[in-house]
Amino acid sequence: MERHAMAMKVNSGKMNEYRRNLGEIWNNLTDFLDRNNIRNFSIWNAEDLIFIYCESDDGLKLSEIETEAVKEMAGKFDGTFTWISTPGENMRLMYEDFGIVRENKELIRHRMFMTKLKPGCEEEYKARHDVLAAQRGGVPDPGPDSNFSIWSAGGYIFGYDEIDTTMEVEETPEAREETIAWETRQLGIMDWITNDVDWMTGEHHAASIRLAWHEGN
Repeated sequence: MERHAMAMKVNSGKMNEYRRNLGEIWNNLTDFLDRNNIRNFSIWNAEDLIFIYCESDDGLKLSEIETEAVKEMAGKFDGTFTWISTPGENMRLMYEDFGIVRENKELIRHRMFMTKLKPGCEEEYKARHDVLAAQRGGVPDPGPDSNFSIWSAGGYIFGYDEIDTTMEVEETPEAREETIAWETRQLGIMDWITNDVDWMTGEHHAASIRLAWHEGN
């Protein structure tokens, strides 16, 4: 299975139009996803940013007819957004802990976060997460994180996490302190767009909202 991610910024004053256009093409879009075996498709929003995540078995290799279908649907959005990622290409994968993909999505909750890297800090962000990956020794996390990836494009960070609710436990004081230490250090290289650490900083940011989701066949 391959994961795919893309991101865009909605142009000023165009969010209502973007949402309306999404509703108008939704049936055609889900038919397209099913025809091409694209699953677990979701669209997320915070402030004026859009993040799209999906999975496939064939690397999104589209026929000429399906490519034209994509162009037709995309044309409905002309003037509503500007690409952050490069169209047709995945964003840079900064971290992954794919773990065990749960077949039963009913027991999964999602976390999707967005941040903005400070200038020149992309490689430092990647290096810090490479250390986390190395600490696992190549062994996937058994849970509760079951499908966790962090992507980057245009100076932004987008994180997508599927969390097995049957494995979640209350955070210990020690784990809480480790989280605070990590997030405090991260504030030196990035600024939050979503509200994930507002509990720690006392600031107020937007919540990430899942605008749409299609599980697929």
